[in-house]
Amino acid sequence: MTEPQSERRAIELVGVRKSFASGRGEVSAVDGVDLVIGEGEFFSLLGPSGSGKTTVLRLIAGFETPTAGRIMLGGVDVTDAPAYDRDVNTVFQDYALFPHMSVFDNIEYGLKVKKVAKDERIQRVTEALESVRLGTFGDRLPSQLSGGQRQRVALARALVNRPKVLLLDEPLGALDLKLREEMQIELKRIQRDLGLTFIYVTHDQGEALSMSDRIAVFNGGRIEQLGTPRDIYEHPRSSFTAKFVGVTNLFEGDDARRLLGRVGTFTVRPEDVELTESAEGHVAAIAEVQYLGPVVHIHCVLDGGGKVIASAASKGTSVVVGQRVRLAWSADSVMAVGS
Repeated sequence: MTEPQSERRAIELVGVRKSFASGRGEVSAVDGVDLVIGEGEFFSLLGPSGSGKTTVLRLIAGFETPTAGRIMLGGVDVTDAPAYDRDVNTVFQDYALFPHMSVFDNIEYGLKVKKVAKDERIQRVTEALESVRLGTFGDRLPSQLSGGQRQRVALARALVNRPKVLLLDEPLGALDLKLREEMQIELKRIQRDLGLTFIYVTHDQGEALSMSDRIAVFNGGRIEQLGTPRDIYEHPRSSFTAKFVGVTNLFEGDDARRLLGRVGTFTVRPEDVELTESAEGHVAAIAEVQYLGPVVHIHCVLDGGGKVIASAASKGTSVVVGQRVRLAWSADSVMAVGS
């Protein structure tokens, strides 16, 4: 599915381009992006460094002005509107909390700048703290909090302004793996409970797959593929998407003709490759066994050339480097992709 779940549009980008001057002339960071994000979506912009995803977020926030194209927020053209006139808020990776202020004062600060009445400020800050499960932490300083708690304070500070759209720029990048996984669940809960539109920038494929309603995969300033996490993973439309989102086996040229009897570029996910006793399997030698907890990735070199990765449950799988095996996969697991 490439269309937003909601018929109401939170964000719309029409032919958006952004170029920067450099010593080599004009460099295109965003190259003709068309995108519609529905109200209440958790939408991720996924791609490697330099792919254009963060620039798109900055364009939506108003921190950058497009070289061409239009940006619509709730149906209103905000292309030339300054950041402070847009009903969006941004959460950054570094939190940017005031170290000398309490948690409560950090969250309240923006409301004070907007001259919101004191009683309303107290009510809104209290609600924001409760929404991120920090209701009893208002008197603490940022230095007295864990990394995950500081991230939730930064989130509450953005939520207290009641924006239509919340922009999150790699917000979990500074956290350790365990805490990052916990915060992924927490962020999705908050988004679902509040019904806000979240636009989330990340280079972490697992993060995007686990949290998003839809994902735009960026490459070279363009959207390479747009769809649900399942669409993106199970039906990649290009070799870039297949390789970037998860681990895959890519067959093209002579390998495709020899192993698949087909011409073109094809991908098979490691979980679809089986170690088999069948005489029809492809003979290979195990070059590396990568233990990943619940699964192992078995890196094999095929007789006649080519490499294949098979994935198997760690429990009950006993293989060693140098072992000769046969590999097989079903025709249904072979996906044709573009170059």
